[in-house]
Amino acid sequence: MVEQHEISPGVTSTADRRIPTVIADNVHLIYRVHGAASGTTPVATLKRIVSRAPQANVREVHAVKGVSFTAYRGEAIGLIGSNGSGKSTLLRAIAGLMPTNRGAIYTQGQPSLLGVNAALLNDLSGERNVVLGCLAMGMSPEQVRKLTPEIIEFSGINERGDFASLPMRTYSSGMAARLRFSIAAAKKHDVLLIDEALATGDVRFRRRSEARVRELRAEAGTIFLVSHGIGTIRDTCERTIWLESGEIRADGPTGLVVPEYEKFMKK
Repeated sequence: MVEQHEISPGVTSTADRRIPTVIADNVHLIYRVHGAASGTTPVATLKRIVSRAPQANVREVHAVKGVSFTAYRGEAIGLIGSNGSGKSTLLRAIAGLMPTNRGAIYTQGQPSLLGVNAALLNDLSGERNVVLGCLAMGMSPEQVRKLTPEIIEFSGINERGDFASLPMRTYSSGMAARLRFSIAAAKKHDVLLIDEALATGDVRFRRRSEARVRELRAEAGTIFLVSHGIGTIRDTCERTIWLESGEIRADGPTGLVVPEYEKFMKK
């Protein structure tokens, strides 16, 4: 089992001054799925415990199979593929939340994963979540005080009332996702991993989100975006990696990769 490593800062060569931020080297990711077994009665369960027999219906899923690529500063990279192709699993591994089974992932700095299921504290207000989220990202109290109103405004949660002062449990899933993105995007990241978060919200918020992604790229960050919204990939990412059945089917300019993916999905 190979763990995530950190890239030492530096340029690749005199001729190529692009700075790598993420290197995936022959990465394999396997996880276990625990399903409902046929013998799940209390008696059957007790017999299995006493005999120390393995659970009957645990199977391994080889989600990512030998994936290799290099991402550079200033790139916005779309990750596309049909459901179950390994996109979200790969993001979790890049973020250091899942170890590789074979191969290695090298990163510069600590990648930040923003997903639609990212945790916020439901019993606290949106404003308090903003404060805690910013502090957790390493901002100073002065920075937090300055940015909190801007983050709330960017998220749009107050457009239909003072929701920032209400507990998060009163928010719709779209409002919560917009607030998560707004918190994460308030900080400059070496590597920001976005899993479907731009698919939430109305057209105005998606435009603001896409503009902010472009700003993060201009600040020398690297963005990975997983989205089923191909329009968002086209508008935001100049490079796209197409994963299918855990393997890279194509990696190149978005304008070339996306049309091939669309043809594949129409079959």
